[in-house]
Amino acid sequence: MPTSPTYPGVYIEEIPSGVRTITGVATSIAAFIGRAHRGPTNEPITINSFGDFERIFGGLWVGSSLGFAVRDFYLNGGGQAIIVRLYHAESGTGAKPAQAELTADSLGLEAADPGVWGNKLRVRVDHTTRPLQSGEAADSLFNLTIRDGETGAIESFRNLSITAGHPRQIDKVLLNESQLVRMTGNLPAARPAKSNDPAAGNDPWEDNQPATNYKVVAAGEASDGAALTKADDFTPANAETNKNGLYALAKADLFNLLCVPPYLAGGNVDTSLISEAALYCERRRAMLLVDPPSEWTTKDQAKSGIAGLGTTSKNATLYFPRLRQPNALKENQLEEFVPCGAVAGIFARTDAQRGVWKAPAGLEATLVGVPGLSVPLNDPENGELNPLGINCLRVMAPAGPLVWGARTLQGDDRFASEWKYVPVRRLALFIEESLYRGTQWVVFEPNDAPLWAQIRLNIGAFMHNLFRQGAFQGQTPQEAYFVKCDKETTTQADINLGIVNIVVGFAPLKPAEFVIIKLQQMAGQIQA
Repeated sequence: MPTSPTYPGVYIEEIPSGVRTITGVATSIAAFIGRAHRGPTNEPITINSFGDFERIFGGLWVGSSLGFAVRDFYLNGGGQAIIVRLYHAESGTGAKPAQAELTADSLGLEAADPGVWGNKLRVRVDHTTRPLQSGEAADSLFNLTIRDGETGAIESFRNLSITAGHPRQIDKVLLNESQLVRMTGNLPAARPAKSNDPAAGNDPWEDNQPATNYKVVAAGEASDGAALTKADDFTPANAETNKNGLYALAKADLFNLLCVPPYLAGGNVDTSLISEAALYCERRRAMLLVDPPSEWTTKDQAKSGIAGLGTTSKNATLYFPRLRQPNALKENQLEEFVPCGAVAGIFARTDAQRGVWKAPAGLEATLVGVPGLSVPLNDPENGELNPLGINCLRVMAPAGPLVWGARTLQGDDRFASEWKYVPVRRLALFIEESLYRGTQWVVFEPNDAPLWAQIRLNIGAFMHNLFRQGAFQGQTPQEAYFVKCDKETTTQADINLGIVNIVVGFAPLKPAEFVIIKLQQMAGQIQA
């Protein structure tokens, strides 16, 4: 707003430039959903290494394929991942509780998260607290020490209180600060009794006599739960409203790749879940990496089975066959594992090295930690599967196992889809998400020519930066992209309705899927 001059002199005004830089979003944040040994449930937890996964979710586990997929993601160049742990409680006679329960004298406690890991929790209480302050009841403070017997982690909480409303009220402190336990039931009437001190040379966390700690007894032991089901765990009633199962990802700000490792007994995923996951990915501008069913043990089974996969979404892509890798939990015996994690890692590696517009395939797309494949494929077999939109994993000298296909499930030649190729679709999703987030400032601005000029300036700068990086076809910006926002795109009727229309176009790079070399003999030339 212009300054109102009141006195003779010099006035300074800062004039807005109209530049609002649009930053490109991340392109390879991978989301994984499934069972894990430990960790929070129905919460998207961001990790940045497999070490994080081991610390929070327990690492590789014989009860789930999730850990192996996450391991492959990081082996092949993955960066950031989002993990959603699902837990299916036991039911019926003799069912164990989901969370381990223990009692420290008068104090009821339970494990913070479901699983057998909680059965190894132990607790000690001592009364070496600070002096009482004004208004604090005598014998109301105590210290609590918790040990996770599985990892050896120890948590200590000092000067806890059993008094309601106290700043160190026990249940509130554990809820907000502890990663291991929560309080159950009501606040105890008296603070828990002090734990016995061990005899000289004894470990206070062992089974001493008299007992020097409180532990989980048989009646309070938890289980790792039962196998997951689509209806109860991935898409239960009101899942989208409650943000549970698949829709727990609604609590995550952004993800680009979705992997659902097998959870059924046969090593598969429900086709109806694949359909629902693909639709959700379309809404979230993400790609679903679909794994081949375990029944696909030949090229012909893949050809006949593709029609019953569950989706032909432009935001989904399929890789065949499965990987043969050593299982570290079974003396490194070779077993079959799904490729989604490894392929997601290759997506991330290619994005970092070349850009999202480069197809994540070719001699650079080598599968790290994969000694072999479940079904060896040759060129003619690859030639039968590729036109159907099935991306083949091949073993090719000298690179070894690698990705040799870059089509979406709209890549079947009979669809004649504009979203045939993975890099084209992913580049479009990247631009859409970046512009969606980078134009929020436009909302409620005066809808007239000055605003339209600002929009063209800022989106044009973003698109030109991509052009300079080699993301588009064309030798000039005019050939590579356009940004249109003016009175032709936004009519007076649109203005009256509060609408501003922006049209952005780009010329995508298509991968050189087929390389044709034409060789010809030269006829002898007679020298004059």
